Amino acid sequence: MSAFARSPLAEYHVSQGACLAAYHGAQVPARFSDPRQEHAAVRNAAGLFDLSFRAKFAVTGADRVRFLQGMVTNDVKNLAPGHGIYAAMLNPQGQILVDLRIYCTDDRFLLDTDTDLRAKAMQWVQRHIIADRVMLEPLEVYPLAFQGPRSRPLLEKTLHLNLPAMQEFDHFQTNYAGFPVRVVRASSTGEEGYEIWVGEKGLLGVWGAACGQAPTYEMLPCGVEALESLRIEPGIPRYGPELSEDTLLLEAGLLNAVSFTKGCYVGQEIVERTRTRGHVNWKLVGLIVRAPEAPAPGEKLTSAGQEIGEVTSACVSPTLGQTIALAYVRREVAEPGTQLALASGPAAEITALPLYRRA
Repeated sequence: MSAFARSPLAEYHVSQGACLAAYHGAQVPARFSDPRQEHAAVRNAAGLFDLSFRAKFAVTGADRVRFLQGMVTNDVKNLAPGHGIYAAMLNPQGQILVDLRIYCTDDRFLLDTDTDLRAKAMQWVQRHIIADRVMLEPLEVYPLAFQGPRSRPLLEKTLHLNLPAMQEFDHFQTNYAGFPVRVVRASSTGEEGYEIWVGEKGLLGVWGAACGQAPTYEMLPCGVEALESLRIEPGIPRYGPELSEDTLLLEAGLLNAVSFTKGCYVGQEIVERTRTRGHVNWKLVGLIVRAPEAPAPGEKLTSAGQEIGEVTSACVSPTLGQTIALAYVRREVAEPGTQLALASGPAAEITALPLYRRA
């Protein structure tokens, strides 16, 4: 475990009965209580997550807009301060090196990715800086996530402020108890969600203030075991299980991460060629699995005795009451309703993503 970053709140979480786990490069809470109860709290009311497995760095300098526009798949040139986008960095073969969120301020871009991807992203960016007036700066801020239909009033009560109307990835700077914090609208679960980015010194104060409101808003502190089932239900892909250097952007269905009108960027030729062709050979799909237990990631899928895909993530869904999975399959068999089989025997049926969507 020593190779992993450690949440600044790790010792406090353990003192409160949490179990820690390694997740995307950091040690964070796996669970505080029954993960199914934590999952239900997010779907029905609110959950609070320590997202210290997310890491940030800033891109500054006079050439930052032009430079970053040529490095990522989405359009940062038209991004105004206070707004953000989801994007990816690709290699020249069009495969995903990093997925990330990009937030614009008056004088910099804030890039947010998994802790185990930050160094890779910074090295890739640094490699392309030649005579550009661009600087990179790692940021030591930590996000706490408020997720669920009651997350907005919970956050407002925690920070003693009235939130403005916010779209996904909108953000603003404020303060809490004298500490600077950034409020970001961002969902990790398919529910309404917000993040508070705060330095290490203010982290426990914000966490404690939110937990103090728990009875009123039926909030539970939640770990990454619940986070996994909460992101699998709406079909949110993660780097590692669904995204990798072997994955094309359109195979993963990440249309929200790409602009087809922005012009050139690294890997753009492959993305455009794939779009023009009209299909990819592999497609990320949802599965309903006829088994009481979740299949292991990597388990093969077959059709008529032929191997046609594999499971990437799976869980027994607390919301849907059945076993579900995300999987890559050949495009020829990717239509919803197609019947498949796991290599271990159980039947599975392809279903459209998302498997869960709030009505």
